[in-house]
Amino acid sequence: MSVVALRRLGRGCDGLIPPPAFAAEAEYVEHTAGILEQTAAAVTITSEGLAPLTARVLAAAGSDREPWIWRDDGDEIQPREPGELALLQFTSGSSSRPRGVRVTWANLHANLALIRGGLGWREGDAGASWLPLHHDMGLIGALLTPVSVQADLWLMRPEQFIRDPARWLRCFAVAAHTAAPPFAFEYAARRLGDRLADLDLSAWRNAIVGAEPIDPRVLERFARLAAPAGFSPAVYLPSYGLAEATLAVTVRTSGTPAPTVRVDTRSLRFGRPVAIDGEGEFASSAHTPSDGDGEGGGDGEVGRDGEGDGDGWLIGCGGPGDGVGATVVDDGGRPLPDGHLGEIEVTGPSVTSGYHAGRTGSTRFTEGGIRTGDAGFFHRGELFVLGRMGDSLKARGRSVYMEDLEAKVVSATGIARERCAVVGVEGTGGTSVTLFAEKAEGAWVEDATVALRGALGDDIAITVVIGHSGLIRKTSSGKPRRRHMWEQLRAGRLKDVRVLGTAHVTTGRPV
Repeated sequence: MSVVALRRLGRGCDGLIPPPAFAAEAEYVEHTAGILEQTAAAVTITSEGLAPLTARVLAAAGSDREPWIWRDDGDEIQPREPGELALLQFTSGSSSRPRGVRVTWANLHANLALIRGGLGWREGDAGASWLPLHHDMGLIGALLTPVSVQADLWLMRPEQFIRDPARWLRCFAVAAHTAAPPFAFEYAARRLGDRLADLDLSAWRNAIVGAEPIDPRVLERFARLAAPAGFSPAVYLPSYGLAEATLAVTVRTSGTPAPTVRVDTRSLRFGRPVAIDGEGEFASSAHTPSDGDGEGGGDGEVGRDGEGDGDGWLIGCGGPGDGVGATVVDDGGRPLPDGHLGEIEVTGPSVTSGYHAGRTGSTRFTEGGIRTGDAGFFHRGELFVLGRMGDSLKARGRSVYMEDLEAKVVSATGIARERCAVVGVEGTGGTSVTLFAEKAEGAWVEDATVALRGALGDDIAITVVIGHSGLIRKTSSGKPRRRHMWEQLRAGRLKDVRVLGTAHVTTGRPV
């Protein structure tokens, strides 16, 4: 059995928790015990091999119950009338302990209709996915969407995709739909390279792309390599969503190319207009963004290795779907005009009722909606997302986002995106930025520092922490656990790392 299952008897609600993968056992026990404490689960179900570990989790959660070992006796039970709550969907815990989002059947029904509508699902369509089913994008976007229309689904485990990404891609000789983070396309392009041309991707119509910041260069590199296999960039449906809204908030309409804009990051001030330096359309593998006057601009090209500067490019995530309201608001909750940077607010039937057991978080529930804690802006009716407001800091009077700093490091050094993470710290001792990287020391350190210094100025301390694979701690959805890594560094718990520069490491708190 690949997961631990929870069941709240009499409530009609099940939950799935992933087994330990690469996390340390003590860390896994603490994380999972926190979930059990919130759910007050009546029964905890596991496989025989995971029973000893599950017992330790139960003990850490303060329960004297023994885990129930899954056995199939071949008999079917009678279906029961479902309760209002469909599932507790736990947030990934990128900035705090996970919280259970209360998703009702009505929320689920509305969000599945929104996703299917964006995909333009047809009779006879099929899907393919490798995403874990304990994550909202895997469970709702990849599994329940085809299941809700009784369609076929090619399903594989995440480790099968990691071992052989072509196994997933071969499905698209028949399958039309999938959902995946940008990492999937970056990883497949890196592992397969020119061999992508040997595949048959002719049936592939849609790929919902989300769950992490979307770098247009990553998508374009895969599209260019896969073009001979029949892949079109129009397959990409960059989207925005969050667990508190069940899953999807915006999903692009199938077959419509996504717009791109190049932002002057020096203009990013909350509540103020965003300066757009260039615009383009992600329509073909020969995509060239414009220089702002409608003509192609050769020095701003996205995704062509070694050609031009791709920094600052964002890709549109569509507009709100049917029945969903998405606006950008200022600190006081007042709507901002198009082109102004603010916090994304969401309303509609997919918005859940709150966190289980009275928990709170950076996403704030309001009357009929949620303030997401994500920063973004609308441009020509299209939503562009910059990142978590808690993952930014002030430099020279403007907002600087950690995802943007990571993109600059990747561009300057060639480090794989998943092997680095940037953490910003603001405190009484000053403001600092720490770059964590899974890479041996070398000339790249100076290149990374120069890139960060160019974005931040001279008055912010920069620390570089280098180590082996596993240094970048991640959530179940692949997001870097920035706060956790910084706390581990401050407490001296990171082993076999080298710290280059230590200013402000022990003061302040991560943003």
